[in-house]
Order: sequence, then structure tokens, then C-alpha cells
Amino acid sequence: MRESKQGFIQRNRRLLLLLLDVACITAAYLITWIMISGRASLTEYRSLLFSSCVLFVLCFVIVYVMMGMYDSLWRYAEIYEFFRCALASVLAIAAFLIITLFIYQERRIPISVYLMSSIFAVSITLYTRLTYRMFRNTTITNAGRQRRRVLVVGAGDAASMLMHEIFRDSETDYNIVCVVDDNRQKVGRTIMGIKIMGTTEDIPTLVAQCDIDTILIAIPAADEANKRRILEICSRTACNMRMLPDIAKLINDGKDLLTRVREVKVEDLLGRDTVDLESARCTHTTGKVVMVTGGGGSIGSELCEQVAASRPKKLIIVDVYENSAYDVQQKLIRQYGDGLDLDVRIASVRDSKKMDALFEELRPQVVFHAAAHKHVPLMETSPEEAVKNNVCGTWNLARSADKYGTETFVLISTDKAVNPTSIMGATKRICEMIIQAMAKTSKTRFVAVRFGNVLGSNGSVIPLFKEQIAAGGPVTVTHPDIVRYFMTISEAVSLVISASAIAKGGEIFVLDMGHQVRILDLAENLIRLAGFLPYRDIPIVFTGLRPGEKLYEELMLSEEGVTDTGVNKIFIGNPGDIDKDSFFEQLAALKVLAYDNEREKVVRMVIDMVPTFKHEEHAAKTAVS
Repeated sequence: MRESKQGFIQRNRRLLLLLLDVACITAAYLITWIMISGRASLTEYRSLLFSSCVLFVLCFVIVYVMMGMYDSLWRYAEIYEFFRCALASVLAIAAFLIITLFIYQERRIPISVYLMSSIFAVSITLYTRLTYRMFRNTTITNAGRQRRRVLVVGAGDAASMLMHEIFRDSETDYNIVCVVDDNRQKVGRTIMGIKIMGTTEDIPTLVAQCDIDTILIAIPAADEANKRRILEICSRTACNMRMLPDIAKLINDGKDLLTRVREVKVEDLLGRDTVDLESARCTHTTGKVVMVTGGGGSIGSELCEQVAASRPKKLIIVDVYENSAYDVQQKLIRQYGDGLDLDVRIASVRDSKKMDALFEELRPQVVFHAAAHKHVPLMETSPEEAVKNNVCGTWNLARSADKYGTETFVLISTDKAVNPTSIMGATKRICEMIIQAMAKTSKTRFVAVRFGNVLGSNGSVIPLFKEQIAAGGPVTVTHPDIVRYFMTISEAVSLVISASAIAKGGEIFVLDMGHQVRILDLAENLIRLAGFLPYRDIPIVFTGLRPGEKLYEELMLSEEGVTDTGVNKIFIGNPGDIDKDSFFEQLAALKVLAYDNEREKVVRMVIDMVPTFKHEEHAAKTAVS
């Protein structure tokens, strides 16, 4: 019944609006006569009144129709629409005045009627439309759904634009209750009819006072430090937090403001500005044969996507896990179709003969080596597997790249390779040493890229925390003081690509990642972003440092000099002094031990090869002996 009623209104909207205007304009004209006569009985003016009233109404209706006043959607009316309505009313009054001067020459209409009826008619027609717009834009429920009670942070242009869109969109579930702004001169005033009730410091109080469940941050022009301060204040509440992105990006996207409001992401809470490394630097892979090992992983798949966007001659994905490789393959096929020459090979980097055959067949010009074992605790119990995959896999690829004339070879390394305390970190340091040693004599430009933890990557702490929060807790943190460098996947991949573009050979590229982030703070913020309060709703449990785990990470060895690359926040650790011949002799011996599964001997050999490696288990055994 309700739907049929709404359907009838929609089908006859123009007629209903016209009838409403007729009623309003008629009422405005009659009220004017009643007011100027001083009585409700107008017998002496009856003939003049009714004929002029009909003419008055006709003038308005005809002019309104001619100016398209019944074609506009008043639910979305802007200032232009109200100006056009006012202009149409003035024209209608002018037409009425001219016509009556010729028709009613013997008995003229009082001047006061012209003035007052005009004012009433214009006011009533404008107010009816404004009232309709306000009614549609302030509907409290939508299809029986309760709207979110929203606090808006910011009372500037961006907030005004956003609130305007919210008010005119009946489908949104936002109900703006109050606004805060750090400009104290604005406090106590209103924006779009909503009161500015305080500053950002008042957010926790206002959330409780106004029963807020969603905080909408509309300050896209604020610097990162100020945003983080506001996010920290908001995170003291149990509210869902959403953020308006950069207005300039919205303009470039060409999308409306409301649809681009997004959830606050954990990267918004990083202790530094997000680095823009310009993926366009990937143009050096245009027209090249590019190979990505570990192409199904978090870093590898992002590398494949960014390389594919540069229009390579061929993109080769190498991965031992067919499911992840298949997922990346299908995504790229959907996106590029026949426009991308894509070749997916299921193979292990451990297999030297297979790698050699792939390089001989495909002749990659650029190689991004992302395949590796990365889980620190798991590698502590299987050091020989870390050597087989990380060290031997890198050696296999490096030799094939050198043999078949690869132009650039980029190793994906980690900050855990610096003064390592884990087998995983130590094997990655050996991988860096392989790259530095090969670069001494090879025509191939061998480089390594070293960065910290990647937000959201497979096996990282963020997905684990999210799973624990979804399960109701507890969230497990190894140590209250443990800190890590963090970067987004896109930042990591941009660094890798930028490094390959400016590589000369032998460099270890490092990103200036700002301050390290405390893992406990990260866990608490993730709990708040999920709408819970840490320790009250979701417990946090400290489990102790895992084998091979450090309280903090480093990005540079003490002997590595730092050189500025000229690229924003990318630096170079200069090649160390490596005795190429003795190093490769040790490497060959390590490979034999690993494939013989001599666990203890593998660890001792790794310690000998990496002077900065401090392995707790070996140190403890040495102390006992």
C-alpha cells in the first residue's frame, strides 16, 4: 500500500507540485486582500477580487512552467534553484502588474495588494520547497533502519561540503548530531544548522553526552601529526571512526564526497607521513621481460600489479604455491586481458636446474626476487630450510641472472638482516652479501632493498590482531616495549621499483621510515578501530619474546655509510668489503650442510659467515660448554 502511494506521487509529481503552488499563491493573494480590508467579508470587491486572483495565479503558473520550475528535483535543490524560483516569481508579478494596468483601468487594484501579495507569494512558494527539501534530508530512519549518531571533526569547507551531501542523501545512515573544531572562535556557532559544541579535546565528553556512535573526521588538509593527534583522541572512545580523504584526490577521481568517506585505516596511525614514491618510476620496465619470484605473495603480487601497469613486454610470475599464483594470474587477466603477455610458472627457487632452464628459455631482463621464508619463529626450528630457500634460492637466481645477461636483479631484503638475532634475519643478510659479491664482477646490476614490517602482508601482526579481535580476544603481544618499523605494501613495492630504476650495482637501498611503532600501541588502536575498548572489552596478553625476536629493529649496519639517492626518503647503504672467493667457498659449504640437514652445523656456519649475528641458543650452549 505504501509503495503504491509512493508510486502515485512519483508519477504525478509535477501535477501535485503545480496544484500545491496554485493553492499557496491563491492563499497568498486572498490573505493580502483580507489584511488590507480589515475584515473577512469582501462583498464590495468580490468581482475584482476573484477575477484578479485567477489572473494572479495564472501569471505565476504560466511563468513557472515556462522556466521549468516543475522539472527540478527539489530534494536536491541548490542555491541556483532558489534563485531561479525567486526570478520566476518576480517575472510573474511583473506580468500581473502590466496586465492589470490594462484590464482594470476603471477600478484599479490597490498598490498595497501588489506589494504584499507579491511578498507572500514569493515567500510561500520558496518556503514550501525549502520545507520539502529539509523534510526529505532530515528523515530519521531509512527503511526501518536507525541512523548512526555522528560527530563531525572539523567545521571548514570540507565539512560543509560533506554535510551538505549527507543532508541531501536520504539513503545515507548518517545523522549528524554535533561538530567540533579547534578554532575556538567557531565554538558555539553553527554549520549547516548543526552546533559546533567544542574542540577536539572535548570529543570523549561529547561522545558520552550526545550518545555518539560514529566519528567522521573531515579535515583532509590537516598535517599528519595533527591527524594522528585527533585519531589518538578519538581512539579513547568506543566509536567507529571514518575519515574524509584529500580533497584534491577527490577532485581528480571525479567522485562525490560522501562515497569517498572511508574507515580509518591502521596506516593512518603510523608514526610518520606516508611516503609517496611515485609508482611511475616503474616505466623503466616498459617493453622489458620482467620476472617476479614469489609473485603470489603479498609483496610479489603487488609487484606484479605495478609492473603490469607499466606495459612490460612479458611478465613472468614464479611461485611454488600454485593457488596464490593462480589468484594473481586471474586478477591480471581480468584487468588486462590480451593486453598483457603473462606467463606463470610453478617452480621452486631451490631447484637450480629449473631456474637455469627458466632463465635460458625466457631471458628476463629485470628480476624482482621476493620468494623467501620470512617467519622468524618457524625458521628458528628449521634453520636448514631457511638456508635452502633464502640463501640457496637467491644464489641460484643470481647465478642464472649473471649467466643469461639479466640487466637488473633486485633482492627483497628486511631490516631483520641488520645485526640479526634470528636465523631468518641472518639468512637474509647472507642473501645481501651474495648480491654485493655478485655485483663486484657481473654486468648485471645486483641490488637489495631493505625495509621493515609490511602492514597487512601474509603472516604479519596486523591480520593476526584482527583475527584475535574478531574472536573476542585476547590479543597477544610478545612484550610491552617491543617496537617495529612499519610501511604499507604500496610503499614497499614503490621502494623496490624505485631502487630498480636507479640501481648501479651493489647497493642496499633503505627507506627513511621515521620512528618505530610500539606494537602494544598498534594492538590498542586496532581494538579501538574495531569499536571496542582495550583491556575492558578485549584483553591484551603478553606472551614473551619468541625465539630470535628482538625488542627493536635497525635499518643500517654500523659499517655501512649512508648516501642520499636524491629520491624522496630513499638512501643507500654502501657495499661492504666482501672477500668474494672465500665467501663463495663458505656458501658452497653451507649449501652442503643445509641439504644434508645438519641443523647444528648450519647454525654454526651461519654465525661464522655473519659476524653481527647474535644467536641466543648458540650463545647459551657456548656459555654452558
